Amino acid sequence: MLNRVALLATACMLFSMGAAPVALADPPPPDPAVAPVGDPGPLPDNGIVGSSEPGVVTTPDGWTLTVAATNESELPVAPLTTALSSREYLVGGTFTGTVTGKGKTTLTGGTLEAGYQIGCGIELGQVRLIGQAGINVGVGLNTAGGSLNGVGLGSVSFPLSGTIEIHPKPGTVSTVAVDKKTFKAAPVRVTLKDTHVKVDGCVGQSFLRSYATLTSSTTDTDDVVAYYGITKSV
Repeated sequence: MLNRVALLATACMLFSMGAAPVALADPPPPDPAVAPVGDPGPLPDNGIVGSSEPGVVTTPDGWTLTVAATNESELPVAPLTTALSSREYLVGGTFTGTVTGKGKTTLTGGTLEAGYQIGCGIELGQVRLIGQAGINVGVGLNTAGGSLNGVGLGSVSFPLSGTIEIHPKPGTVSTVAVDKKTFKAAPVRVTLKDTHVKVDGCVGQSFLRSYATLTSSTTDTDDVVAYYGITKSV
């Protein structure tokens, strides 16, 4: 009987040891190089802007004028004057003009002008200081020894008071022509790189866009077509 109980206990121990689950290894720690990070927020402005569709016109005498822009950049920068009412931008781009077709007149050349238009929401107008100045004199009585011995000058002060009066004006648009190229035969090109444009007296939101104007001339005519870039607000 005892042998049978011992045999049963040994069998149960062997079954328990064989059925014990194998412990899994702990997962490896996450790699810091690939660890997820939080939202980094908006990327800094790199100044790159898109370009609008080219400006195209067909003249009455059969010529096709096209003015376009590529590789444009407009980056707002701190003005050298450090004035809060100044707006300054670092700009660039390539502006091209072509004259194609089989017109009935003889072309004599033309011009390609490239620049920028800066719109100011509110323009700083007249600033005045309205103030008042006065004089206050204090008089003292000399009563040494219990009797009136004379009248003396106590104190003198010069009070100042005033307010600053600002007269803002409605917003204006300033046109800054950067380059104007005269040509005898198209195509014609103007390339700008890291060019500073600036406007003063702007206390509201500002807007910037490029422009290019192509003028094609004959002996008796001028034909003009313009390009306007995408407006960027700052």
